[in-house]
Amino acid sequence: MSDIKEKLYQLCIAYVQSRMKASEEAIAEAQQAANNDTKSSAGDKYETGREMAQQETNRNLAQLNEANKLMVVLNQLSIKSTSQRAEPGSLVITNNGNFYISISAGILELDGKSYFAVSPASPIGIKLKGMRAGDEFILNGKNYQIQSIQ
Repeated sequence: MSDIKEKLYQLCIAYVQSRMKASEEAIAEAQQAANNDTKSSAGDKYETGREMAQQETNRNLAQLNEANKLMVVLNQLSIKSTSQRAEPGSLVITNNGNFYISISAGILELDGKSYFAVSPASPIGIKLKGMRAGDEFILNGKNYQIQSIQ
């Protein structure tokens, strides 16, 4: 089962790296646009264009910062360890879905199965914390039964 956790971990790494790359490319494009914007007789147009490019750069820098934080979280996960209780790095199999407690990366497809990469701080991550196989909980009116934890 740790092979699945390793693959899910790698999918999360790829997810974060793609977010980082997209942010870096958008920053470079915004800076290029600002550099190519030449001053014309309409000074306001020039200043507005540069300001918009700066705002775009700032927004993408914030996204890049968030992606870096996700990478730090992933680097702290132990994918080799197993626990009887759900914790960060655990793969939790329930009757209503499979959950990889790591980062909020949405649905990860692996070997024809769907896994939800969820943050420990998400509503389901909070519910899962400390639970064991056989435990049950209700979230949003849905009953979950934990079948196994890896």
